[in-house]
Amino acid sequence: MFQLLRLLLGFSRQINQNRNRPAHSGQPPFPTDIQPGALPVDLEDKISHLQNRMGGSSDFVIRKISSSSSTGPAIAISYIEGLVDIHRLSIIMEALVNSSRNELGDSLRAEGWIKEHLPVGSIHMLHTENHLLRSVLGGNAVLMIDGLRTAFSANIAGGARRSVEEPSSQTVIRGPKEGFTEDIAVNLALLRRKIRSPDLRLESRILGRYTQTQVTVAYIKGVANPEVVQEISSRLDSIHTDSILESGYIEEFIQDGVISPFPTLYNTERPDTVAGGLLEGLVAVFVDGTPFALIAPVTFFRFIASSEDYYQRYDISSFLRLVRFAAFFVALLLPAVFIATTTFQQEMLPTTLLITLAAQRENTPLPALMEALIMELTFDLIREAGVRMPRAVGPAISIVGALVLGQAAVQAGIVSAAMVIVVSFTAICNFVLPAINMSASIRLLRFMLMILAGNFGLFGILAGIIPILLHLTSLQSFGVPYMMPLAPFKFANFKDLFFRAPWWKMKNRPELIGEENKQRAADEPAAYAQKAVDHKRDSMK
Repeated sequence: MFQLLRLLLGFSRQINQNRNRPAHSGQPPFPTDIQPGALPVDLEDKISHLQNRMGGSSDFVIRKISSSSSTGPAIAISYIEGLVDIHRLSIIMEALVNSSRNELGDSLRAEGWIKEHLPVGSIHMLHTENHLLRSVLGGNAVLMIDGLRTAFSANIAGGARRSVEEPSSQTVIRGPKEGFTEDIAVNLALLRRKIRSPDLRLESRILGRYTQTQVTVAYIKGVANPEVVQEISSRLDSIHTDSILESGYIEEFIQDGVISPFPTLYNTERPDTVAGGLLEGLVAVFVDGTPFALIAPVTFFRFIASSEDYYQRYDISSFLRLVRFAAFFVALLLPAVFIATTTFQQEMLPTTLLITLAAQRENTPLPALMEALIMELTFDLIREAGVRMPRAVGPAISIVGALVLGQAAVQAGIVSAAMVIVVSFTAICNFVLPAINMSASIRLLRFMLMILAGNFGLFGILAGIIPILLHLTSLQSFGVPYMMPLAPFKFANFKDLFFRAPWWKMKNRPELIGEENKQRAADEPAAYAQKAVDHKRDSMK
């Protein structure tokens, strides 16, 4: 009887599995690049196949071009309206009309003829229909010749684009004012202007089943660790998804510490920051369609440093970096410490301050933890509203909202004035951090420490900090310890940690990152001065 019931249950389970199984379960969910075969020989067949694949889209244009000499095979040009440069397209079409086509008998001679007669810098031969469609959708013009199984791609990408402007998320007082745009070609050109070396390598690939997004890995050969480059490339190649619309997609796919609140990749829209990272042995990842590039591997201390630290004098930069470290600890711990001392450890406060705080809290109905949570959430709401509001009224709404709400809350007796000061100063310190993703991580951890402090006092804060430190010391970014050079201890890397040493003192690249070519500078200022004197003496002779 039990065996019969077991068989019936197994049979019903099998029926449910077959019912819920997708219709194409035998196929991979994200197939790789499907090659439909070579292009047809006849020009009309090429055009009909392309029109069928594009589904009659109104922006897909195919133009047949006849020669003025009426010799040679027929030619058609296809492109996406709005993705090509109309001026360059008209020049190409005029050249095709006025040129003789007697040399278009085979693919090799056709390629040479096109490169000779068309004023285009980049010409590529296409052999499959899939490559042809990818080239057209990428903003290129494709030439199809009757009688050939190949087509030719002309790089005339254009259309409406945002010009190079000052970065909005990482502004500096002294330093370059140009930032990346949404065009990956422009971004790579900006990087080339910073690093004019043939050792700068750019490796591109296409990711996203439908978006077909170009992703480029940039590094300096001989400086970057080949194992890190290989690891980043392998993680990128293992991505199988429908869409890649921003570098945040790539960051979540390839990052270390998936459940960690701390970022293990640095994102920036500054070309000088990317160039400085590459010169230290890091690897950059560019994604078409976004101005933010990713840098890896990184340590915790890179999120505290700013690109302006390397443009100011080393003593000023060191002072500003210490200010940022102080702001980091204040943004993380100040509300929790205030809640703990006013709720549990009042004996740690001076008598005068304790009396003042007690007088303020005499008419407040809420405990300190609830006050802090309400104020923190209110400031987060005002911050988000300021970001989402139109630029003309966003800053005014943020400032007026914070002042009016804070003053009204104090006068109504909902929160104390000291709590408003603590939360406001915490928010200011949170904005001091140059990395936005690290600021967001601090905001999350601050809430956790506040809840622990409201329930257990200073012991709760200690119970929260210890797991955070243990997690930081165990975290890695592509094989590099996250807390390096503190854990593991590397004294040679302390020249650019809490303080920034002069450039002539930082002769070597950071250990465990720039392992291939460690030496960055060879001589100190005295040696440079002596060389200048010797050169001047030799020229006078």
